[in-house]
Amino acid sequence: MTNVSGRPDIAAVAEAAGVSVTTVSHVLSGRRPVSDATRAKVEAVIKELGYRPNPSARSLRTHRSESIALIVPDITNPFYPAVAAGLQDVLLTKGYLLSVSDAALPSRALPEVIRHVLARRVDGIVLASYGATDQDITEIARSGTKLVRLGGRFRAEFGDVVRADDVGGVHDVVSHLIERGYQRIAFVNGERDAHPSRIRLEGYERAMREAGRLIDPDLIHAGTFTRAGGVEGAQLLLSRSPRPDAIVCGNDLIAVGVLDVTRRLGLSVPGELAVTGYDDVEAASLVTPALTTVHNPAREIGRTCARMLLDRLSGDYDDVAREVVLAHRLIVRESS
Repeated sequence: MTNVSGRPDIAAVAEAAGVSVTTVSHVLSGRRPVSDATRAKVEAVIKELGYRPNPSARSLRTHRSESIALIVPDITNPFYPAVAAGLQDVLLTKGYLLSVSDAALPSRALPEVIRHVLARRVDGIVLASYGATDQDITEIARSGTKLVRLGGRFRAEFGDVVRADDVGGVHDVVSHLIERGYQRIAFVNGERDAHPSRIRLEGYERAMREAGRLIDPDLIHAGTFTRAGGVEGAQLLLSRSPRPDAIVCGNDLIAVGVLDVTRRLGLSVPGELAVTGYDDVEAASLVTPALTTVHNPAREIGRTCARMLLDRLSGDYDDVAREVVLAHRLIVRESS
């Protein structure tokens, strides 16, 4: 049998394989046990006939779109494509399609993006937007769509969270600079009210206090998690007298912007100024000098988010919300 387009349908596969349509469906979904011999026979027929499942028809039968949405605050930040790659590593093997939406800050765009995503009846959302409000998250929860948040403060009523230990990560890089003898350690951060900014600042302040260092507000700048934010922060901090001898950055993009300014000013790094980043995106090892940074396991974060969503969608896990904290790692390179 073929459908109106002339392509073989699932009934044609079942007839050629000598099995039921239900058995073919189980082979395709992987959600029910099928003997190895039967699976091999069905897969051989699928290959021979060139059968391709019709996702629209399957969606009508299962009431699922078999799609997952990732919502991020800045699609140009290399951290988020790495997260998306990790999600896709897991989702594609289970037949789910990943879509990515950019809800750039300021977060006024986020409610509109959420409405559009929910209207497309995705099965799950990974929300990486640090501009999300309680109302934004409640909107998703009310829809019944499964949600995993990438970072943010854990609240059981808002579902599962996957994150790295940002406080510990920044603490480690600041402690590294202190151990190397740097005295005036500045911090260039992202948006002041963003959750990643607050917790990375907490890591900076904790390391400074533990070392008996005074925290000088004049050495802390809040801007944006962008290269331009790094340029802005470096221009301000390096105009101070005395100027800092180290700048800790809230992410690698900020650090690249700081390096732009050091080159214009003719400052040697790390001779006259140490610079550190956060995230360990690919560019961190490619710039000159190569950046000391904190490895934030973006791809594994994506894989973990995918597994947690699939656990919820399959019914394998239907209990209280979970928080998974993945390990970070200090990467010492040339810039410190």
